[in-house]
Amino acid sequence: MKLGYVKLSERGATDLFLAGLAARLRDQGVRLAGTVQVNSGGDCAAHCDMDLHVLPGGPVLRISQTLGAASSGCRLDAGALEQAVAVSRARLQGADLLIVNKFGKHEAEGRGFRELIAEALAQGLPVVIGVNSQNAEAFHRFTGAMAEPLAPDLDGIARWVGLNNNP
Repeated sequence: MKLGYVKLSERGATDLFLAGLAARLRDQGVRLAGTVQVNSGGDCAAHCDMDLHVLPGGPVLRISQTLGAASSGCRLDAGALEQAVAVSRARLQGADLLIVNKFGKHEAEGRGFRELIAEALAQGLPVVIGVNSQNAEAFHRFTGAMAEPLAPDLDGIARWVGLNNNP
């Protein structure tokens, strides 16, 4: 089983990296399942819009809710996240790789993409996941010693997954 994770410290960097990885692998003919996240709508240090692009070609689902400038609660639209999981599950059969934009709070609590990650691994499908500092401990409890840290190197990850014949 191949389970790798990318963890970049700069806000939004993991999202951008995984989106670039997905685009590159898709261009090389790799059959993808899962999601990448694109943030938009201004100052992402505060309250940007979060959209999940379901691989390989959509739909794009807004997973953030607008709660107002003074809000401090979770802005995640759990229903939209679960819709992304359902669409990704339907595309898992025949995929070469599952990419999950983030092992987030929902996954840490046993929901979200957690079951789909386990299904993909049980089928022998490699999985690449974005992990942030906030949920890293829960991610490592979920994966045990199975997860490998991956350097943010597109060619290196393609070789690690075994989907790229380039040296």
